[in-house]
Amino acid sequence: MTHRFDTAAPGDRTTPRILTEAHELVGAAARAFARDEYARTLLAECEYRLREPLRVALAGSIKAGKSTLLNALVGQAVAPTDATECTRVVTWYRDGATPTVTAHAADGSRANVIVRRGSGAHGLTFDLNGLRWDARGPREVDHLEVGWPSAALSQTTIIDTPGTSSLSREVSLRTARLLTPTDTGVDARAGGAPISVPGADAVVYLLRRLDATDVSFLEQIGAGAGGAGPLGVIGVVSRADEIGSGRIDALHSARDVAARFAGELERTGLCQAVIPVAGLLAFAASTLRQPEFAAFEALSTVPAEDLGIALLSADRFARADIALPVAPELRAQLVDRFGLFGIRMATMLIRLGVRDSLSLAAELADRSGIEELRSVLEVQFGQRAEELKAHSALSTLDRILMAYPGTEADRLLPRVRARLADVHGFTELRLLGRLRTDELPLPPAVLADLHRILGGEGVAAHLRLGLPAEANSNSLRAKAFDAVRTWRARAGHPLADQSTATACRAAARSAEGILAELPR
Repeated sequence: MTHRFDTAAPGDRTTPRILTEAHELVGAAARAFARDEYARTLLAECEYRLREPLRVALAGSIKAGKSTLLNALVGQAVAPTDATECTRVVTWYRDGATPTVTAHAADGSRANVIVRRGSGAHGLTFDLNGLRWDARGPREVDHLEVGWPSAALSQTTIIDTPGTSSLSREVSLRTARLLTPTDTGVDARAGGAPISVPGADAVVYLLRRLDATDVSFLEQIGAGAGGAGPLGVIGVVSRADEIGSGRIDALHSARDVAARFAGELERTGLCQAVIPVAGLLAFAASTLRQPEFAAFEALSTVPAEDLGIALLSADRFARADIALPVAPELRAQLVDRFGLFGIRMATMLIRLGVRDSLSLAAELADRSGIEELRSVLEVQFGQRAEELKAHSALSTLDRILMAYPGTEADRLLPRVRARLADVHGFTELRLLGRLRTDELPLPPAVLADLHRILGGEGVAAHLRLGLPAEANSNSLRAKAFDAVRTWRARAGHPLADQSTATACRAAARSAEGILAELPR
């Protein structure tokens, strides 16, 4: 099963122009700072960032399930999920020809990391003891970089971050430094603090409960350095199966919790969506084995009442004195891999008619919430990869120019600011993030149309216009013309308040963009 965050297809509405302009601006700045090594290094990072895949960071409190969700999204056991030292450092997962794990120190030194493979849910461990650095001796690991052959990672670099609520302040700060740049506001040449720039283009933030720490960190992401942080933030109610104590209706309870979290976050627009996901079940579904399917088949023959009693706890289910048609060792493995919720769900699905392991894997993945999350990530991040990468690079360039005033590069600042302010894709992303918080006085059907035309359901022209995929260019053109007229009229209505008029003008511009790209 192949999983990926796809970027928009060739016929879809993309924005290569903003990437070209970002490349040009970064190149012009590099020439202006040809004699400053530190500025050149930062600008080289900007240039590289525009060429590499989208960067998506997984963030959240300790034990939120970030590594498990990462494995589920990739569809392979690439991240350790046990509480080892490697979970205390930022780890970058990139596509690679062969599996490799490299430790990086702050001074640029590198050391190979030994990978140990275990069993069950904790399949991998990165051994950071006894790293072989160069002759200068041991040093502290700044971050890890994992190269892994993966279709998902070829499209998206995923960054696993330490818990935001770690007892160690330094561990929590590692995540803050990656996602929330601090504005030094000083001349870098005068001995000021180093320029802090965001390392991710978008964020998936995992929530187990919505407390002050989560809200504060999400506010930092949104407001850091005057909006220089990541544009896209998706919330995930993680370990959703545990909310209902592993009951068969656990995800229904999790959806209620997600709705409550979303409602509370609506006041500030901190997330563009909040989705419940049972990460453990999602990963187990993507790696379901035939012996496990056979075990579920055998368990499905047990009377529901007897199986329910056996599943009162994980320890009870794996006990040797409990009479079940599956060996205790295999039962313990099922609990470790699927959890009680997954076992209940798998046996129920088989009773309802699922007859093979592929069908069961697909059904479990769908019920875990991972497919809904993938869909949202595709619409919010994958189809807007160019805009998100350009925003990160231009925001970084803006900060570099502000830290080096009084040079010939100053002439670039108005162009950079204009691009950040005027690129319509950035406007759409910001509006989608605020749409539900602004309480626009529009009927629900009109709000749904607004969400769609801004790209909330996908950036392809037919999706924005609410037409079927097979709609021809004449139908698309007629619908787009109608959308331009409709949204312009709403924007100019004498009773429209400023927020409504602004949103309607943006919708009209989105429709105009569709017209500009349709073949004549």
